[in-house]
Amino acid sequence: MAAELVEAKNMVMSFRVSDLQMLLGFVGRSKSGLKHELVTRALQLVQFDCSPEVFKKIKELYETRYAKKSSEPGQPQQHRPPEALSIHSSYDRGSTVARTSLPTPNIDYPALYGKYLNGLGRLPPKVVKPEVRLVKLPFYTTLDELLKPTELVPQNNEKLQESPCIFALTPRQVELIRNSRELQAGVKSVQVVLRICYTDTSSPQEDQYPPNIAVKVNHSYCSVPGYYPSNKPGVEPKRPCRPINLTHLMYLSAATNRITVTWGNYGKSYSVGLYLVRQMTSAELLQRLKTIGIKHPELCKALVKEKLRLDPDSEIATTGVRVSLICPLVKMRLSVPCRAETCAHLQCFDAVFYLQMNEKKPTWMCPVCDKPAPYDQLIIDGLLSKILTECEDADEIEYLVDGSWCPIKAEKERSCSPQCPILVLGSSDVNGLLPTPNGNGENGKIAADVVDLTLDSSSSEEEEEEDEEDDDDDDGPQPKRRCSYEKGLVSAC
Repeated sequence: MAAELVEAKNMVMSFRVSDLQMLLGFVGRSKSGLKHELVTRALQLVQFDCSPEVFKKIKELYETRYAKKSSEPGQPQQHRPPEALSIHSSYDRGSTVARTSLPTPNIDYPALYGKYLNGLGRLPPKVVKPEVRLVKLPFYTTLDELLKPTELVPQNNEKLQESPCIFALTPRQVELIRNSRELQAGVKSVQVVLRICYTDTSSPQEDQYPPNIAVKVNHSYCSVPGYYPSNKPGVEPKRPCRPINLTHLMYLSAATNRITVTWGNYGKSYSVGLYLVRQMTSAELLQRLKTIGIKHPELCKALVKEKLRLDPDSEIATTGVRVSLICPLVKMRLSVPCRAETCAHLQCFDAVFYLQMNEKKPTWMCPVCDKPAPYDQLIIDGLLSKILTECEDADEIEYLVDGSWCPIKAEKERSCSPQCPILVLGSSDVNGLLPTPNGNGENGKIAADVVDLTLDSSSSEEEEEEDEEDDDDDDGPQPKRRCSYEKGLVSAC
């Protein structure tokens, strides 16, 4: 049966438009469209509904065509279907089928079938080029590759281009989607996503949208993430380039899905890929990190010793390093202390809040040193985790050169105390008035000029007016300011 299926595919790939129309008309399917659309329908017919009658019709059309061709004068007596370009496709990945003895055995027809079914309708050149690779995303686990990253090729000189993509899901893929749990209302955890990046084979590429992007799935447009608002003047808003979920607009059956990518052609080259993925949550990533990402306390202690090891070239000996137990992200006490293995500091941040933050707005940058801290490089500090359980009354600790640690208590606010310098005030009259500044206090000391800082400006002005009136009424000298302090000692701090 597998050999017959491959033979039928090979025959269909050699058909002309008239042969394809006759075959599709025989089974009652649409005969309109371009040749690659007719080929797609015919190959789907072979793949999913190849009955003995259909196979017989395909063989009849094939023999009729090449019988006529070989009967023409001057034509060699051989069957030679038109040459096609052999390319790789992941649609038939894992399938091992026997090749038939049709002519031109070097043509990889099943791979070419995969290109027409899961492709953009334009064959690449024969030259084998390095493949475009996309970076792995922590919140997405790839289950299947439906379409390898394929370059968006402009069809004309217009600025706005359209590139169609036709593909179908296998029954197994449909079941995976239907049986997956919902992350939220209407959003399945198993999804078909579209990823777009620069056509650059030098390194794995991050998702990057082309200008004027629009994605249409079958008959409806799919929403594309918008721009983040920028609060800084003169800074353009940024657009989060994430995988685009197409699942809710697709046919979850063996029917063909058509995706049309509209994009702006402004000189840069982009590639698109389709993937079946399972979207993860921050809680699931945290649990995975707790399972495989904990660094043993002894290894962390050895790292502390290495950090504090005496440098012979340094004139200053480091006897300890302070580490805060407060997360720099949310200013709360650490619960799961983590950092990237590539970070040079001992300070940690909270893994719970770090994963939640990157789930909403992925940046994967360390909040301590502002350097990349991707998920696969995160580790949980086992030593600091142990310290957090043993030290509950301090917000900071100090690591010592031998790898030990000690808590640092929070300093209390300075307050007025007998340690502060004090002023001795001279004796005053019954009304609490001080002697004149030019006079002498008790024991021949000059009395201090004390100002009540609790009074506002208006109260001071009123008191000055009252003092002036008293000066007019009384002959003796009067003090210029009133002291609100009680008799005795007054702190100067």
